[in-house]
Amino acid sequence: MLYTSLMTFEEYQKESKKTATYQEKGREFWYPALGLAGESGEVIEKVKKLFRDDNGVLSDERRESLKNELGDVLWYLTQIATDAGIPLESIAKGNIDKLFSRKTRGKITGDGDNR
Repeated sequence: MLYTSLMTFEEYQKESKKTATYQEKGREFWYPALGLAGESGEVIEKVKKLFRDDNGVLSDERRESLKNELGDVLWYLTQIATDAGIPLESIAKGNIDKLFSRKTRGKITGDGDNR
């Protein structure tokens, strides 16, 4: 199925699950978690090369390459959420609420969960 317009998190979660091929019992978390780690590393590699080779100037070609890797990160993240029964909308809302709470309290920077 090809989408010609933007899609919601709900649509993405539903459609992307149709492409998951790791459905054997016991693999529903470790397989996408390992994939997420690997693809996140590929995003970092793209950023490294952006600075190493292009002095931090993002060309259209590098932007497209980065977009593709971020799509892979999104796919693996989505499968973990789906397998755990967590809607992506819920993750996005919870995260933005947390961040704005930290910003309001002057705790947007720092480390650890006690902000």
